[in-house]
Amino acid sequence: MAAEPQEQDVVEAILKDHRTMEELFRQMRSVEADRAGALKKFSALLIAHAEAEEAGVYGALKRFRNVDDEEVEHGVEEHEEGNRALLALLEVEDVGSEDWDSKLEDLVEAVSHHVDEEERTILNGARENVPDERRAELGAVFLKERRRQLESDCGSIENVRAVVGDR
Repeated sequence: MAAEPQEQDVVEAILKDHRTMEELFRQMRSVEADRAGALKKFSALLIAHAEAEEAGVYGALKRFRNVDDEEVEHGVEEHEEGNRALLALLEVEDVGSEDWDSKLEDLVEAVSHHVDEEERTILNGARENVPDERRAELGAVFLKERRRQLESDCGSIENVRAVVGDR
């Protein structure tokens, strides 16, 4: 069964993940939510999302006029910052402790900054310069790699350590 057209568009797929991350941040802040469960979901999504962008989307977007190479490279650097902040939070043993709150704040700051910049620069560049058909193709590539990452338990602390160590 084919995905809905808006889900295949790479910009829409990336934006959908961004909104999910924001919701998971709200859950991780709330004493009434399953904060550890939200972190587990967030960890998997953040790693899968970034790896899928870097594996199949960023390189392709560099080929289009007005999708700035420097912004794409900066996006990769910001993924690294987010991954390091994620690892620091995953390593906190006491959910809801002062250390948890501090590390969560660092993670929210790193990821929110990246999301803001990516939406204003890379994604707007893609909207303006990448044909709909190519955006749909890139969406399929993004979603396939994202799914592969999620199925591999990419959000485990061991994998996050490996990802952070690889860079």
